[in-house]
Amino acid sequence: MNKKVVIALGGNALGSTLSEQMDAVKYTAKAIADLVEADYDVVIAHGNGPQVGMINNAFAEYGKVDPKFPFMPLSMCVAMSQAYIGYDLQNALREEMLNRGIKKPVTSIITQVVVDEKDPAFERPTKPIGPFMTEQEAEAGRANGMIIVEDSGRGYRRVVASPKPQDIVEIDTVKDLMNAGQLVIACGGGGIPVVKEGNHLKGVGAVIDKDFASSLLAEKIDADSFVVLTAVEKVAIKFGKPDQEWLSELDIQTAEMHIANKEFAEGSMLPKVRAAIAFAASKPGRKALITSLEKAADGLAGKTGTWIHS
Repeated sequence: MNKKVVIALGGNALGSTLSEQMDAVKYTAKAIADLVEADYDVVIAHGNGPQVGMINNAFAEYGKVDPKFPFMPLSMCVAMSQAYIGYDLQNALREEMLNRGIKKPVTSIITQVVVDEKDPAFERPTKPIGPFMTEQEAEAGRANGMIIVEDSGRGYRRVVASPKPQDIVEIDTVKDLMNAGQLVIACGGGGIPVVKEGNHLKGVGAVIDKDFASSLLAEKIDADSFVVLTAVEKVAIKFGKPDQEWLSELDIQTAEMHIANKEFAEGSMLPKVRAAIAFAASKPGRKALITSLEKAADGLAGKTGTWIHS
């Protein structure tokens, strides 16, 4: 049987604008197709930070022009981002695989992810969305009621609540499609955040971290490996300092020690490491890999990347 792998695509795999995204997904498709050719059964999740912010801002601006236009909830903006990112990504994957003689269907699933409405994250927004801002733009955003913070030395960004994922509503559909031989795209942007009210699912104003949602997805489908793709080939401690050290592997205890020592930036590497720990700890023998997009195949072959294990 082929090994099952869940891939969490970072923002660098998607670009920040429509034109950047169309170019980026072509490059991304080549890396994913390499894994399919290597006989992995792949399920893909992706972020949506720039895209969901763009959608939310666009509707807010339109509301200024036409006051009768209803407010667009953030949960619906996440759903929209899932659809248009999935559209570009699945078409790029289909084309790349057909060019290689691989006839494998690709399907994007509009995915809802259950969160706890009492999650303390709603009281402390931390998830960056939308484009980077200058200090002047950040001041203007704060004046309009946005919560804006400095993001890992890269500029200013709006932050929203990021509750932890509890369950994936469409998980059986993901499993059925995967077992039918399809390449599945699910939990886009961390999934549409919903809370349960009896049999009703109610959308809430938040963006779930895609790494945590992807880790839960990998756990739910009993994946052999969970792979977080980011901008760097390996995880580092003392990042950006003269004594920076790249890490090839981490056991859970050591990873937790580095977290306690604040080695990983909260808006950058920290959620990736925490999500990797969650998957590695969920069942004996499970391992998670953090590496760059172009090194995904080499990482799974044990040649590079940072492996996190129990």
